[in-house]
Amino acid sequence: MSRKLIRPTDAEDAAITAAALQDPDNPPLTDTELASLRPRRGRPLKDQPKVQISIRYSPEVVRFFKSGGKGWQARMNAVLLEYVDAQQGK
Repeated sequence: MSRKLIRPTDAEDAAITAAALQDPDNPPLTDTELASLRPRRGRPLKDQPKVQISIRYSPEVVRFFKSGGKGWQARMNAVLLEYVDAQQGK
């Protein structure tokens, strides 16, 4: 199903702009403000994002962590981080 964009007429656009200008709490953006906007999708980028890999674990390990419910991958990551810290003497 295709959708057709219906643009306002010049008169309708002028009426919309005039109404927006009357709203002191939400004035329209200036051309400079509009030009400075940058599209951003999703969550903000992290300083050290996680690395996606493919790995195989024994069924017992996966079953154990999944049995704890939602967030099992984060818990598995926390256990591995504890191990890394212990090995590095932190």
